[in-house]
Amino acid sequence: MNEFADVIVDISHEKVDRPFGYKVPERFRERLRPGMRVQIPFGTGNRLRTGYVIGLTSESDFPDEKMKEIADILPGEKDPEARMIALAAWMKEQYGSTMIAALKTVLPEKGKVRQKEKKEIRLVLEEAEARRRLEGYEKKHAVARARLVRAFLREPVLSGGFVRDALRIPPATVRSLAAEGVVEERTVSFYRNPVRNAGTGGEKKELSPLQKRIAADILAAWDAGDRRPSLLFGITGSGKTEVYLALIEGMIARGKQAIVLIPEIALTYQTVLRFYRHFGDRVSVMNSSLSAGEKQDQRLRAKRGELDVIIGPRSALFVPFPDPGLIIIDEEHEISYKSENAPRYHARETAIELARLCGAAVVLGSATPSLESYSRARAGEFHLFTMKERLAGGSLPRIFVEDMRRELREGNRSIFSARLAEKLEERLKAGEQSMLFINRRGYAGFVSCRSCGYVCRCPHCSVSLSEHRIKRMGYGGQQGMQARLVCHYCGYSQPMPQICPVCGSRYILGFRAGTEQIAEQLSGMLPAARILRMDADTTRTKDSYEKILSAFAGREADILVGTQMIVKGHDFPDVTLVGILAADLSLSVGNYRAGERTFQLLCQAAGRAGRGPRPGEVVIQTYQPDHYSIRYAAAQDYEGFFEEEYTYRKLLAYPPAAHLLAVQIQDKKEEDALQAAGEAAGWAKEMADEGTVIIGPAPALIEKINDIYRYGVYIKHRDYSRLTAIKNGIEKRRAALERARGTCQFDFDPLNTY
Repeated sequence: MNEFADVIVDISHEKVDRPFGYKVPERFRERLRPGMRVQIPFGTGNRLRTGYVIGLTSESDFPDEKMKEIADILPGEKDPEARMIALAAWMKEQYGSTMIAALKTVLPEKGKVRQKEKKEIRLVLEEAEARRRLEGYEKKHAVARARLVRAFLREPVLSGGFVRDALRIPPATVRSLAAEGVVEERTVSFYRNPVRNAGTGGEKKELSPLQKRIAADILAAWDAGDRRPSLLFGITGSGKTEVYLALIEGMIARGKQAIVLIPEIALTYQTVLRFYRHFGDRVSVMNSSLSAGEKQDQRLRAKRGELDVIIGPRSALFVPFPDPGLIIIDEEHEISYKSENAPRYHARETAIELARLCGAAVVLGSATPSLESYSRARAGEFHLFTMKERLAGGSLPRIFVEDMRRELREGNRSIFSARLAEKLEERLKAGEQSMLFINRRGYAGFVSCRSCGYVCRCPHCSVSLSEHRIKRMGYGGQQGMQARLVCHYCGYSQPMPQICPVCGSRYILGFRAGTEQIAEQLSGMLPAARILRMDADTTRTKDSYEKILSAFAGREADILVGTQMIVKGHDFPDVTLVGILAADLSLSVGNYRAGERTFQLLCQAAGRAGRGPRPGEVVIQTYQPDHYSIRYAAAQDYEGFFEEEYTYRKLLAYPPAAHLLAVQIQDKKEEDALQAAGEAAGWAKEMADEGTVIIGPAPALIEKINDIYRYGVYIKHRDYSRLTAIKNGIEKRRAALERARGTCQFDFDPLNTY
């Protein structure tokens, strides 16, 4: 029986760190739930204030007789903040974090961002009187006053900036006219709008019979009270976005709002264009590139019912819509939907819980669904809809798999296979576009000595350093390139060594296979080609994604070279060739999901080719042409890949066949990290049943980052609730220690092994 409640007063983040304890009266004990709004006596005067319940318990450390009682439960079914607090309570339990961390994830921090304001000047006279005044000003040669009144007769309300800059009317003249009762000055608030140059009025596409049926079935299921999520499994180019648009139209007609999650900020530009042209300015975005003021204004617009659709990565899930009816997760298989910070939530599961709290529908879309979603769809937990044909007709691109071992044996030491080089030249001559994808960054790749095998490593992290070329200004103002070694984890850098520090050899070189190197070799091979790069280095500034993508869409470049961000969801009808370099690189990451990620990445990359009227071709370059993930990707055979991959997961008890809890301990002292991990493993064994598998403690995959040692324990079980019970037990045991060693973090069904 829950007799006590932790309550936050007024949702002010200054007070989030101080929940207050209250007694739960007998009459409320069966009804009260986390997230509910309550009325509570607060302060010395016991003034009734509104609060939100963030937790319930049967025990309290505070003296019972001194605790105040909750006065009432307030209605709040449509209160977004109450809903978010209930969601935070679920996230705390589901993913293992503090309530404070969960609250700070779902609630925006209350900053001191000022509302944006502008000056407006309004004509207050009737038209006849204004014309009479104008005649008087003209007779007196009051040129500025006459010019202003003439402008007001065309437009009765003008911005202060227009009056000052375009009409060149000094402020003293405006004040004088205001004193005469001719005009009125006022300050008005307005929203910062992050959606710029989106265009309007795009032609609506006629849906195919299949698209119409899928949209109608999903809406009919929602109308009937069936709240099971829907998985839209459609090949690249099959028209999933048109189904999304139809679903959103249906929900808006029902008085609801829609959240559209996309995996990368890079997708926002094209996605917003399509949605904005469909729904107008009731669409906005939410992502990390927005300023604090822009984020605040989009939340205000959503909360006040001035938006119908919000688009963004996983954090857009927490926009405070009053009555969301639809949550769409596009490219639902992407790993960026999983948070790497506590609480380590997955947007898919969190969206399903949020939808349960507000009665919304969830639609997951992908050409290569995650094993988790597809297995649940096959089991009947999700509705499954499949789209096997491209909307514009035609077939999937023709795919060639090039064995780079054979290329090397035949004397080709280039990054490009003979076939890819030939096809790039063909596309350039034909005036068609190409995309080259590599899963690496900059001059990425470790630097090693060819004589003794020494690898340059970061002194603060257990990783190799990567070579980068940095522009430097030399004497006389001349620019040059300097090679430096950089750690991508802690930022440490040092000059590129000229000789090996171990054996003195001069053969110390980097394995250059990043986007810069590809672009350089392309320029040498095809000097007439216009080349754009898109990676983490070229997209650091605000709007850089949009500029690069719009330039490529506008045919300002022939070849786009990039990392993963160029292969996800973009639609360029003039791209007829996609080259995939180092296709098997992601197979070597030491992760049980490596095969799945490689398959998904290759299919997504291949899907960028031939989306227009001309057929597409794909060249996959690999050193492992016989690996099952590459074979199935080349054949575009998702079902075949799923069957083989799921069999391996089942044999090894990995998700989704079972569940996995990663317990990670971090400490500056290696011995303390190891001891704390050993304690966690010991407690887990005490709580384990016969279905529990415990691995570790063992050093993390990257044992040290920024001088912090990392040890982990992995716990497997087919029942998720057994893992949450073990997590709760470990938390409780650590809290009971006088001084717990290191910090402890939990990750359920991790997408990355540590």
